[in-house]
Amino acid sequence: MSRRLADVARKVGVSEATVSRVLNNKPGVSEATRRTVLTALDVLGYERPTKLRGERARLVGLVMPELQNPIFPAFAEVISGGLAQNGYTPVLCTQTAGGISESDYVELLLHQQVSGVIFVGGAYAQADTSHDHYERLRELNLPTVLVNAPVPDLDFATVSCDDRVSMEQAFSHLMQLGHSEIGILLGPTDHMPSRRKLEAAERIAGATGLELPARRIVHSLYSLEAGQAAATRLLKEGVTAMVCASDPMALGAVRAVRRAGLRVPEDISVIGYDDSALMNCTEPPLTTVRQPIESMGRMIVELLMRQMTSGAPVTDELLFAPELVVRASTGPAAVAATR
Repeated sequence: MSRRLADVARKVGVSEATVSRVLNNKPGVSEATRRTVLTALDVLGYERPTKLRGERARLVGLVMPELQNPIFPAFAEVISGGLAQNGYTPVLCTQTAGGISESDYVELLLHQQVSGVIFVGGAYAQADTSHDHYERLRELNLPTVLVNAPVPDLDFATVSCDDRVSMEQAFSHLMQLGHSEIGILLGPTDHMPSRRKLEAAERIAGATGLELPARRIVHSLYSLEAGQAAATRLLKEGVTAMVCASDPMALGAVRAVRRAGLRVPEDISVIGYDDSALMNCTEPPLTTVRQPIESMGRMIVELLMRQMTSGAPVTDELLFAPELVVRASTGPAAVAATR
């Protein structure tokens, strides 16, 4: 008990006597200090006293599939800042191969009595996986926000970048440069953002007369290595341009082009997606479709706070417009015979 008092007091910057008054529900402590002490107790992993367990912690679960893709740390930074401004502490949960599953993380967060959960990517965007843990959150009416394209009928507040508009921007840019042999690199076939992108690409092809045969559509994981392998397949199909579903995939495509003895953009144009950090520092600087992370992050926090305040669930999906950022990885279409 004395160690717990000392740890919490050190974390908050108050005396052990103040911590003791909070834990024993005694008067003489401001509401702000009381909340801060209880939050520190949760963050340090100590159980609350039984009489205080009915109160939700001022913690918010922030669940992400990984941190290697720079888009996820970017979202985490914006969301964490917004939560802090509202007096909440994020609990970052990231998955690793063979590690804790998303459903296990949900149980851990519920045990910590979090006030809400934000998912930035995860099983909710995969059609061919279990969604039982989301049903549990809905049954508990726990404030929850999803980021980008969930499967139908989950009915949670969702903030998405418009995948369909992103493809329209990418294809329009390439067609203006004279490209007609365009390949696309997408995520797994059950991934909802990739499905939306594919639907948009097929609609554009149908409306413009552009050929988009199945052999120019490749599904892979969202990594540089997977992007390289997928791009190697597309090069064999004679494409002059590639539209990729993430920036790491696009960097893999650039590597594949170079290893094939070709040049970007003189021989092959490449477009990424996200506009992750340092994409303007690659060689060549990457043309990409930017997700408006700042404005999306603010809305994610606002939707969560709205649910906490009202107690009523929010089920709308808000779509944010992407922005094509033209750099040096796209150029006029090369003549096939010269490649």
